[in-house]
Amino acid sequence: MKTPPATSLLFIAIQLASCDTLAPTAAGLAAVSAAPPAVSAPDAVVPALAPLRGIEREIADHIARYDSGLAPHEVEELARVLVAEANHHALDPMLVVAVMHVESRFNTFAVSPVGAMGLMQVMPGTGEEIARRLAIPWTGPQMLFDPIVNVRIGTEYLKHLAMRYKSIPTALAAYNWGPGHIDRRIRKGSQLPQEYPRLVSEVYDSNRFPPSS
Repeated sequence: MKTPPATSLLFIAIQLASCDTLAPTAAGLAAVSAAPPAVSAPDAVVPALAPLRGIEREIADHIARYDSGLAPHEVEELARVLVAEANHHALDPMLVVAVMHVESRFNTFAVSPVGAMGLMQVMPGTGEEIARRLAIPWTGPQMLFDPIVNVRIGTEYLKHLAMRYKSIPTALAAYNWGPGHIDRRIRKGSQLPQEYPRLVSEVYDSNRFPPSS
């Protein structure tokens, strides 16, 4: 595969030895369709949480600009979990945001033509496998419409691919095309898909928020 320009953070290798991962499949954006969101009970009580700060606040404000299908408090909880999961897996939170943007435009109920579901467009089979790994009780594919479950599974899967291929661009290609397809290309010495990593890189570069005051 031809090496992309080194100026983009997307194409910096993962530093596996220190567990520090730097953030920054070939297909365009998949068409998505929205499923009806679940209706919360009108008398549901939303627990009081500490105000968002820093990157969590920036991410929540960014997601709120889109038709996510989530209530404001759900967007804030999503931002908290996204940052926590990215940090846990030594990924840049903005890489996860960029993947989410390209995959679903932050539509919680997005479904692709091939059946990928939710914010990070996780396939049900992959979701079930990773849910077991994370000890998340699996009750069926509809769980992938839960934004917290989806981001936990999607982030775990992205880190798994990054560790497997030791390359963020290759991991992104595998996230989009599937690791089986990428493995076959690697064995044949074929060029790997570059369009999806490019799309994620462009979103990543454009969404670098200024530091919060």
